[in-house]
Amino acid sequence: LATGDRGEVRCSLAGGIRAPRVAIARSRSRERAAAEEMAATRGGAPEWRFFQVFGEEQPDGAGVEDIQEADLLSALDFDETGNYLATGDRGGRIVVFERATPDEQQLTPDDQRPCPAAALRAKEKAQYRFLTEFQSHEPEFDFLKSLEIEEKINSMRWCKGTMGCKMLLSTNDKTIKLWKVYGKKIKTVSNMNIEPRNGCAGGPAAVMRGRGLRLPLMATCERVVTATPKRTFANAHAYHINSVALCSDGESFLSCDDLRLNLWNLRDAKCCFNIVDVKPANMEALSKVLTSADFHPIDCHTFLYSSSRGCVRLGDMRAAALCDASAKSFEEPEDPATKSFFSEITSSIASARFSRDGRNIVTRDYLSVRIWDVRVETRPLKTIAMHEHLRPKLCDLYEKDCIFDKFECCFNHNATHVLTGSYQNRFHLLSADGSTPDLALEASQTPYRRASAPPLYSAAD
Repeated sequence: LATGDRGEVRCSLAGGIRAPRVAIARSRSRERAAAEEMAATRGGAPEWRFFQVFGEEQPDGAGVEDIQEADLLSALDFDETGNYLATGDRGGRIVVFERATPDEQQLTPDDQRPCPAAALRAKEKAQYRFLTEFQSHEPEFDFLKSLEIEEKINSMRWCKGTMGCKMLLSTNDKTIKLWKVYGKKIKTVSNMNIEPRNGCAGGPAAVMRGRGLRLPLMATCERVVTATPKRTFANAHAYHINSVALCSDGESFLSCDDLRLNLWNLRDAKCCFNIVDVKPANMEALSKVLTSADFHPIDCHTFLYSSSRGCVRLGDMRAAALCDASAKSFEEPEDPATKSFFSEITSSIASARFSRDGRNIVTRDYLSVRIWDVRVETRPLKTIAMHEHLRPKLCDLYEKDCIFDKFECCFNHNATHVLTGSYQNRFHLLSADGSTPDLALEASQTPYRRASAPPLYSAAD
């Protein structure tokens, strides 16, 4: 897990019985011993602890005005292996971190024992290190519409690389770029015939000293990691891009803006296919906008997209070229007892994601988290209330634009827990099946410091 807050990235680790069962699959006896050892030390429920922090920590008394806006993190993403972490900020910069190998860490004698539990501990102790940093987007100006285009990174996704290279998709409001992150060898010419003399190159006499002519050689002096843009996907979105999603085939991806959903091929940046278009003929009749999109993790023809009306729609590209008529629609009727003037705003879905097996969907709006079964459209499997203490203060939040804050959500690897963000530097680990209690942890070196404390939010937060 990585959480971003005011220019910092914090990494946390979760351990439990399920982790060694997934990671260790060599022999049953050694796996059982590892599971028993981990269970004895940690117990059945996931236990979170502080792992690593990147960036400069702000002191408790530091104000928001002391932080540069360009340094605020706006997007982050792990690759499928968990060995690489990319973070993007409002200044258009991307920083890539790499997990160090266990042999590069200082291991204790217990971690050097040849057993699965020791190997797991060694991997957990392998911290992330800085790999490279590059400028992904620059501020632009649309002269045709007299519109400034910010350089802020809205979304990022790791793609499948080739020949040891990593590929990364990043987007701002208008332009999507595909970056190639790779190691580059810097070579110099060695074994020269001209020898240095007093700091300067010698003359022709320096060549003839009984050795004859030598063949110059190219030698690698150092290896650096760099990033180069492979393709730029531009001029296809008239509105702000809010998300990108990679297809399971590894060859195509979705880009979603406020009114349209486009399908791209990673190898062709010249054209795209519009598969969802909710723009009305008369913009005065506009009643909803698209907020996020995600591809099915297994079926390359299935995707979902969410709207500001609190609805998630499932599309199938096999049915039609234009998927405005969705195959399935997931929407919970609003309770008349809780309906208010701000219900239309708070019901807007900020994030919708598939589980890893594609059987469940998790959505997040301002006041709730919902878990859906893709086979049941009428009602969610579970609804978890968030920020209930803020319901009486929605008017104050509306005046300060805090009611428009966005929080993302996602499943863990086996869809037993849901992770989402909140205020006061806290994130929530929610149980999807009710097997473990919900946790509210603080993204700090003491995550359980305010886990059991009552919420002390105010409208100013």
